Amino acid sequence: MCLAVPGKIISIDKSDSEAITAKVSFGGAMKDINIQWLPEAKEGDYIMAHVGTGLEIISQEEAELAIQTSNDFADMQKKEDTKFENRG
Repeated sequence: MCLAVPGKIISIDKSDSEAITAKVSFGGAMKDINIQWLPEAKEGDYIMAHVGTGLEIISQEEAELAIQTSNDFADMQKKEDTKFENRG
């Protein structure tokens, strides 16, 4: 199973036509992402990225939903961890 995460393109570097990259913000954490497969991507777009590679352009709404879903799962996991710790 692969896990892709949403991020927002802040800037694009096309100086190397064989390795177009973008500075992408993932909740404030900046990463360089290869967007060679997304030639239509532009600054301000949201993308799904996996291991340093942009996979698809998504809407802001899709990005927000993916982030909220991830946060919900993290919250559920914390609750389960707390239940387990309290059993001991």
